[in-house]
Amino acid sequence: MASFDIVNKINSQEIDNTVNNTIKEVNSRYDFRGLHTEVIFNKKDNTIHLVAGDNMKMNALKEMLTRNAIKRGLSPKVLDFKPLEGTSKGHVKMEIIVKEGIDRDTAKGIVKEIKELKLKVQPAIQDNQVRVTGKKIDDLQAVINHLKSLDLDVPLQFVNMK
Repeated sequence: MASFDIVNKINSQEIDNTVNNTIKEVNSRYDFRGLHTEVIFNKKDNTIHLVAGDNMKMNALKEMLTRNAIKRGLSPKVLDFKPLEGTSKGHVKMEIIVKEGIDRDTAKGIVKEIKELKLKVQPAIQDNQVRVTGKKIDDLQAVINHLKSLDLDVPLQFVNMK
Protein backbone atom coordinates (compact mmCIF):
# COMPACT_ATOMS: atom_id res chain seq x y z
CA MET A 1 0.00 0.00 0.00
CA ALA A 2 1.31 3.41 -0.99
CA SER A 3 0.68 6.42 1.22
CA PHE A 4 1.55 10.05 1.83
CA ASP A 5 0.90 12.66 4.51
CA ILE A 6 -0.73 16.06 4.08
CA VAL A 7 0.85 18.50 6.54
CA ASN A 8 1.38 22.20 7.21
CA LYS A 9 4.91 22.52 8.59
CA ILE A 10 6.67 25.83 9.06
CA ASN A 11 10.42 26.27 9.27
CA SER A 12 10.81 28.55 12.32
CA GLN A 13 14.22 29.66 11.04
CA GLU A 14 12.54 31.09 7.94
CA ILE A 15 10.06 32.98 10.13
CA ASP A 16 13.00 34.30 12.17
CA ASN A 17 14.76 35.38 8.95
CA THR A 18 11.55 37.09 7.79
CA VAL A 19 11.33 39.04 11.06
CA ASN A 20 15.03 40.00 10.88
CA ASN A 21 14.64 41.22 7.28
CA THR A 22 11.60 43.27 8.32
CA ILE A 23 13.57 44.82 11.20
CA LYS A 24 16.40 45.74 8.79
CA GLU A 25 13.91 47.31 6.41
CA VAL A 26 12.25 49.30 9.22
CA ASN A 27 15.67 50.58 10.38
CA SER A 28 16.59 51.70 6.87
CA ARG A 29 13.30 53.46 5.99
CA TYR A 30 13.17 57.19 6.47
CA ASP A 31 9.48 57.32 7.47
CA PHE A 32 10.15 55.02 10.47
CA ARG A 33 13.12 57.02 11.84
CA GLY A 34 12.66 58.22 15.41
CA LEU A 35 9.41 56.31 15.88
CA HIS A 36 8.87 53.50 18.36
CA THR A 37 8.54 50.33 16.27
CA GLU A 38 8.87 46.73 17.47
CA VAL A 39 8.91 43.44 15.58
CA ILE A 40 9.49 40.49 17.93
CA PHE A 41 9.24 36.77 17.09
CA ASN A 42 8.48 34.45 20.01
CA LYS A 43 9.66 30.99 18.91
CA LYS A 44 8.12 29.27 21.92
CA ASP A 45 4.58 30.51 21.25
CA ASN A 46 4.98 30.84 17.45
CA THR A 47 3.77 34.44 17.55
CA ILE A 48 5.03 37.73 16.14
CA HIS A 49 4.44 40.91 18.16
CA LEU A 50 4.22 44.22 16.26
CA VAL A 51 4.15 47.74 17.74
CA ALA A 52 3.94 50.87 15.59
CA GLY A 53 3.26 54.58 16.02
CA ASP A 54 -0.12 54.69 14.24
CA ASN A 55 -2.43 52.71 11.95
CA MET A 56 -0.65 53.80 8.78
CA LYS A 57 2.74 52.61 10.08
CA MET A 58 1.15 49.34 11.26
CA ASN A 59 -0.25 48.70 7.77
CA ALA A 60 3.20 49.39 6.28
CA LEU A 61 4.74 47.00 8.84
CA LYS A 62 2.24 44.24 8.00
CA GLU A 63 2.93 44.72 4.29
CA MET A 64 6.71 44.53 4.84
CA LEU A 65 6.34 41.37 6.94
CA THR A 66 4.10 39.69 4.35
CA ARG A 67 6.42 40.67 1.48
CA ASN A 68 9.48 39.34 3.33
CA ALA A 69 7.64 36.08 4.13
CA ILE A 70 6.91 35.59 0.43
CA LYS A 71 10.56 36.31 -0.43
CA ARG A 72 11.62 33.61 2.05
CA GLY A 73 9.33 31.07 0.36
CA LEU A 74 6.60 31.13 3.04
CA SER A 75 2.93 31.38 2.21
CA PRO A 76 1.20 34.47 3.61
CA LYS A 77 -1.59 32.10 4.70
CA VAL A 78 0.52 31.03 7.69
CA LEU A 79 0.27 34.53 9.20
CA ASP A 80 -2.95 34.98 11.20
CA PHE A 81 -3.29 38.71 11.92
CA LYS A 82 -5.24 39.47 15.10
CA PRO A 83 -7.17 42.74 15.58
CA LEU A 84 -5.36 46.01 16.22
CA GLU A 85 -5.12 47.16 19.84
CA GLY A 86 -4.07 50.43 21.43
CA THR A 87 -1.27 50.78 23.99
CA SER A 88 -1.01 53.07 26.98
CA LYS A 89 1.56 55.26 25.18
CA GLY A 90 -0.69 56.01 22.21
CA HIS A 91 0.86 53.41 19.90
CA VAL A 92 -0.90 50.47 18.27
CA LYS A 93 0.01 46.82 18.66
CA MET A 94 -0.89 43.60 16.95
CA GLU A 95 -0.28 39.90 17.52
CA ILE A 96 0.33 37.60 14.59
CA ILE A 97 -0.03 33.88 15.15
CA VAL A 98 2.06 31.64 12.88
CA LYS A 99 -0.29 28.78 11.97
CA GLU A 100 1.34 25.38 11.92
CA GLY A 101 -0.41 22.06 11.46
CA ILE A 102 -3.87 21.37 10.09
CA ASP A 103 -6.76 22.09 12.45
CA ARG A 104 -9.60 19.61 12.88
CA ASP A 105 -12.17 21.45 10.72
CA THR A 106 -9.75 21.90 7.81
CA ALA A 107 -8.72 18.23 8.06
CA LYS A 108 -12.38 17.17 7.89
CA GLY A 109 -12.84 19.36 4.80
CA ILE A 110 -9.77 17.77 3.18
CA VAL A 111 -11.09 14.26 3.92
CA LYS A 112 -14.48 15.21 2.45
CA GLU A 113 -12.83 16.57 -0.72
CA ILE A 114 -10.80 13.36 -1.11
CA LYS A 115 -13.87 11.15 -0.68
CA GLU A 116 -15.80 13.18 -3.29
CA LEU A 117 -13.16 12.20 -5.87
CA LYS A 118 -14.47 8.59 -5.73
CA LEU A 119 -10.95 7.15 -5.96
CA LYS A 120 -9.82 4.01 -4.20
CA VAL A 121 -7.92 5.82 -1.46
CA GLN A 122 -8.43 6.03 2.30
CA PRO A 123 -7.88 9.38 4.07
CA ALA A 124 -7.35 9.34 7.84
CA ILE A 125 -6.89 12.25 10.25
CA GLN A 126 -3.87 11.82 12.54
CA ASP A 127 -3.30 14.64 15.06
CA ASN A 128 -2.53 17.70 12.91
CA GLN A 129 -2.05 15.91 9.59
CA VAL A 130 -3.98 13.73 7.15
CA ARG A 131 -2.63 10.40 5.87
CA VAL A 132 -3.88 9.10 2.54
CA THR A 133 -3.33 5.45 1.59
CA GLY A 134 -4.14 3.62 -1.62
CA LYS A 135 -2.97 0.81 -3.86
CA LYS A 136 -2.21 2.90 -6.95
CA ILE A 137 0.27 5.75 -6.94
CA ASP A 138 -1.69 7.33 -9.81
CA ASP A 139 -4.72 7.69 -7.50
CA LEU A 140 -2.53 9.32 -4.83
CA GLN A 141 -1.11 11.72 -7.39
CA ALA A 142 -4.64 12.59 -8.53
CA VAL A 143 -5.51 13.43 -4.91
CA ILE A 144 -2.41 15.64 -4.60
CA ASN A 145 -3.22 17.48 -7.85
CA HIS A 146 -6.82 18.03 -6.76
CA LEU A 147 -5.79 19.37 -3.33
CA LYS A 148 -3.24 21.72 -4.93
CA SER A 149 -6.03 23.24 -7.02
CA LEU A 150 -8.14 24.06 -3.94
CA ASP A 151 -7.88 27.39 -2.14
CA LEU A 152 -7.65 26.39 1.51
CA ASP A 153 -6.86 28.71 4.42
CA VAL A 154 -3.59 26.86 5.16
CA PRO A 155 -0.73 25.94 2.83
CA LEU A 156 -0.34 22.20 2.34
CA GLN A 157 2.78 20.12 1.90
CA PHE A 158 2.73 16.51 0.75
CA VAL A 159 5.40 14.41 2.46
CA ASN A 160 6.41 10.79 3.14
CA MET A 161 5.32 9.40 -0.21
CA LYS A 162 5.95 5.66 0.09
